[in-house]
Amino acid sequence: MKRGTLVWLALGLLLIGRLAMAQDPVEIGPDVYKVVFQNDRVRVMEITFKPGDKIALHSHPDHFVYVLSNGTLALSYPDGTKKEFEGKAGDVVWINAESHAAENVGTTEFKGVVVELKEPATVPVASADSAKPLTK
Repeated sequence: MKRGTLVWLALGLLLIGRLAMAQDPVEIGPDVYKVVFQNDRVRVMEITFKPGDKIALHSHPDHFVYVLSNGTLALSYPDGTKKEFEGKAGDVVWINAESHAAENVGTTEFKGVVVELKEPATVPVASADSAKPLTK
């Protein structure tokens, strides 16, 4: 193969890999992820994994999970590593930006709230409007 062809092939594979890693969980797993609130600072999603439910590889920016019900998720990462997440109701878990796939490997439904952080505001917001209740 010519060197130029190899370069283009490598660039194409990198692009495909980056596109796969940038998949939105709401698009990949609409039965699992439901957006309940969104603005220019955060996106809040309710997640519900019934036993055996899976979601393919998807990505999150920095985010945290508030666990609503006990459950066990098996997480798989692009580099081939895997880990189990044992969530207990009331847990709050911070997770740096990452890509993973997930499966409920437990016997109970796993529910939680995922809050993804967007870019921070450049100017602090201080107004009467900032004290209003959040709505969808």
